Amino acid sequence: MTEQTATAPAPSLPRWLTARRLDRFEQIAIVTLWALLAHRVYVATNPFAPLVMVAETSVVIFVLLRRPTEAISLRLGDWLLAITATYAPLLIMPAPSAWPALIPLAVGLVLFGNVVQIAAKLFLRRSFGIAPANRGIKSDGMYRFVRHPMYAGYLFVHIGIFLLMPSLLNLAVYIIGWWAQILRLLAEERLLSQDAAYREYMAKVRWRLVPGLF
Repeated sequence: MTEQTATAPAPSLPRWLTARRLDRFEQIAIVTLWALLAHRVYVATNPFAPLVMVAETSVVIFVLLRRPTEAISLRLGDWLLAITATYAPLLIMPAPSAWPALIPLAVGLVLFGNVVQIAAKLFLRRSFGIAPANRGIKSDGMYRFVRHPMYAGYLFVHIGIFLLMPSLLNLAVYIIGWWAQILRLLAEERLLSQDAAYREYMAKVRWRLVPGLF
């Protein structure tokens, strides 16, 4: 006789946290952290510190304008990953430039990354969100090249910002944020792949983030 073991269900959020309430919680939290970051940038001595606000402000704007959905993950783990990945970049501290020779490269990465992530958001329009959710499948525009061009844009921006304002704190923030970002990306695909349209899209677009690598 063989013994069968059941897999324990993943922890979920409390029932009173409906999709609409989760939307409001996200909006309040991200606006608060954005305001604190804006203050740190305002008092910073690094002349490139305002570049931080471009990507992070676009996140806030699209979170406030996004389309509500009921097809959202209620798994606690998915939300913790989404919160960590989204909020971590808002915790960086402006620091003095330490590598002057890398400033042109860093500024170029930030500008290029912002073009990519903002273009991706414009294709998403009100389908943008933080936690894994199905707000409609997008496969045109930049989504023809990689499945998550917005995250690819963030990657370029964050590398550039770190080169402009290197510190152990900022390195730790970005490492933690991108550890969560990759796991969040996989959680999103786990939810979206329940949609036949997204499974068809995955078959057409092979790479998730960086062509030839991941």
